[in-house]
Parts: sequence; structure tokens; C-alpha cells
Amino acid sequence: MEILDMKCAEYGNKIVEEIGNASEKNKIESMITKALGVLQEDGVYAFALYTKSKSGDGGVEKITARVVHDKACKLLKDDKIELLPGSCNSFLDDLRSHLANDVDKLFLAKELLERTLVYARYHAKALNSVSHSGGV
Repeated sequence: MEILDMKCAEYGNKIVEEIGNASEKNKIESMITKALGVLQEDGVYAFALYTKSKSGDGGVEKITARVVHDKACKLLKDDKIELLPGSCNSFLDDLRSHLANDVDKLFLAKELLERTLVYARYHAKALNSVSHSGGV
């Protein structure tokens, strides 16, 4: 059995690796922190709505929101976790239909997303000092 914390670390790294703009690390870290705050205060569905609403292709904050939204979906649909079925085209619908009726899965999803965003935030802080492969 794979340790779920390591899955969170993997996806946290993927978030920052995909954005990969060390010169904008404060903006990346800021958007990740805002998304984490929404998740902690308002829950999984509000987090998904927030990241979707802030997503786009212009500017590092919009790109960060898009990548966070995408990787959050992929984490919950990962074949080792399988909290949600299907593709990421219907992330919000899947959250409503598959997690709304199962409080245990909902709390697990929230915990996994929180851990992933914490790891992503640390990866963003370390953008200048650590290569993407994890070395110094």
C-alpha cells in the first residue's frame, strides 16, 4: 500500500514544477496560500470553485490557480486514491455527486488536498534553492 502522504508530496511538487517560474515565486506561493485558506475555511467544493474561477492563461496567479485546480482533480482521481471516478472534465459535478453523500470520503479528500497544498507551498518557497528533482 502506498503512503498517501507521499502522493500528496508528489502532487505538491507537480503543481510547482508545472508552473516553474522562480522569478514569480511570491505570487505562486500567495495563490497557493489563498487556495489553501479557502479549502480550510469553506471546504472542498468552495476550493474547487475558487481555483476554477481564478484560473486562466494570463499571469502567473491565473496559471497557478489553473494548475492547482487540475492537480487537485487528478489527485482525487488518482488510481491509488480513487475518491472520484472519471476524467477531470466534470470535477465540480463529481465532487457534488460522489463526495456530498460520503462524509468519510469528503474529510479524506480535504485532508489530502490540504497536505498537497502545504507541500506545494513549501516547494514554491524553495524554487530558487532546490532543483525540481529535489536536489540542492
